[in-house]
Amino acid sequence: MTVSPDVWNIASVADAARARAAVDRIATDAGAPTLERARLLTALTARLRRCLGRGGEWELLLHVQQSAGQTGRLEASLSPVGHCGPGPLDEAPSLTCSLPHQPAQDGASVATSLPEALLRADENTAAVLNLLDEQESLVRLHREELHQTNQGVLALHADLEAAARAQRDLLEAERTARAEAERARRLLTFLGDASAAITSSLSHTAILHRLSDILVPDYAEHLDVWLFDEEEYADHEDDRAPHVREHSAAAVAAARTGRPQHAAAHPGALPGVDDLPPSALSPQRPLLAIPLVAQRLLGVLTLTAPGPRFDEDTSVMLVELARRVGVALDHAHRYQQSRNTAEALQRAQLTELPTPPGLLLAARYLPATWGMNIGGDWYDAFLQPDGSLLAVIGDVTGHGLHAAVVMGQLRTALRAYAVENATPGEILTRLHRMLGHLQPDLYATALIARFRPGEPEVVWASAGHPPAVVRAADGTVRVLDAKPGVMLGIPLHYVYTDQRADLPAGSSLVLYTDGLVERRGQGIDPGIGRLSHALAALNTPELEQDLDAAADALLKPLLRDSERDDDVCLLLCHTVAL
Repeated sequence: MTVSPDVWNIASVADAARARAAVDRIATDAGAPTLERARLLTALTARLRRCLGRGGEWELLLHVQQSAGQTGRLEASLSPVGHCGPGPLDEAPSLTCSLPHQPAQDGASVATSLPEALLRADENTAAVLNLLDEQESLVRLHREELHQTNQGVLALHADLEAAARAQRDLLEAERTARAEAERARRLLTFLGDASAAITSSLSHTAILHRLSDILVPDYAEHLDVWLFDEEEYADHEDDRAPHVREHSAAAVAAARTGRPQHAAAHPGALPGVDDLPPSALSPQRPLLAIPLVAQRLLGVLTLTAPGPRFDEDTSVMLVELARRVGVALDHAHRYQQSRNTAEALQRAQLTELPTPPGLLLAARYLPATWGMNIGGDWYDAFLQPDGSLLAVIGDVTGHGLHAAVVMGQLRTALRAYAVENATPGEILTRLHRMLGHLQPDLYATALIARFRPGEPEVVWASAGHPPAVVRAADGTVRVLDAKPGVMLGIPLHYVYTDQRADLPAGSSLVLYTDGLVERRGQGIDPGIGRLSHALAALNTPELEQDLDAAADALLKPLLRDSERDDDVCLLLCHTVAL
């Protein structure tokens, strides 16, 4: 619904003020929003001022449009009266304002005095100012909220940055821990491998060589070993073994205190550096002197750092390795002492060979080159009261001093039983009973051969021993492979029988222990075959001219291996015409 427009003639300032007051009254009665009403009045006042400035008479047309159930609208427009004055204003044709309600009365009947209009203008201004205050309060509130939000964002950024730094620190710590764990694993693996390599030998020379190969050049530029009993070990070392010609102050301090010592050494103070080029030597090189200790102080290991310093973890590993080297050297020293004792006892009980008519004898005893396998093998040759000669070869199970002692008991008992002119089988039967009674936990093998001057045969008996090998004068070789008796000391009643074999002049009989022919993984038969082949390669003149050389010729092809884990005994008997 559109209400007929109100027309206000504007010819003076008073007309303009009254028209403005009428518009204000209509907008106020219809409930126009304060801010929109103030904008309408402000714009209308500005247009009225311009109209008055241009002169002439003007018309203000007010249109109120209102529809049922909808918001109405107030439109105000200015135009010259009668179109005979100045032209229309160069602005929008009308000013509008929304009206929530229908005005209570027409604008034409509104009568407002100028003072009242002025007061109402102040009320509008006050309403606008109140709205402005409210907006400023809202702005302050929003500004505070924004400030708090910014502070929260800054705090969040700080927390995120701190979390990122903490994560970086954790990652770096994890990488460092992983690197340290990997380094510790490598050091422990190296320590285990080095310990296994060092402790697997009972030779001072081998231990020191392996230690040098293991540590140089990764963990030490140079390695020097000072053993306090060097003169005792000299027989077991060669020129390649690490050896100190002069001892550094750190080594002397370590020997005096028994504790590891760190020091810096000038190149000229170290032994063996004269052979190195000057570019290979730094002005100061760190030294680590570590005592070699077992149950006593054995010596000092001096290491020259491969770099500017010794790493702390590496130093701890080297100290532990030196402790294990000391234990290995002590074990090697004790082993050598036991070995020397057993070998001396063994050799002391080996007889001096007799020289009966019609028989040449040669013997060899070679101790094992490694392991505690000394003491069980023996040979013997002696005359009986009736003029016959007994040749004996034997092997006691077990090794070391105990086996050597038992071997001595068997040798003594065998000689005692032979005084009664007993046969080889009778002697072995008595030895069997004796050993089972005195040493129930030890067993032995033995072979006894009896030679009578002028008789072209040999009488023999075997107690589980490898068979003898015979070479005839024409060079043919045979093995006396008759079934042997049981080993001596087996808990079984047994009577040994005598065997006979032809042995005319010019023949040879070889008695030996299993260390000569047996090799691991091969058995004994291939070794007996090699022995037979070596025996067949000899000739009778060689045997009769130099039987010792013939014995060496037999051993040479059979002992090509430098390492032996068992003793070797050989007794070579050659018959000649009376």
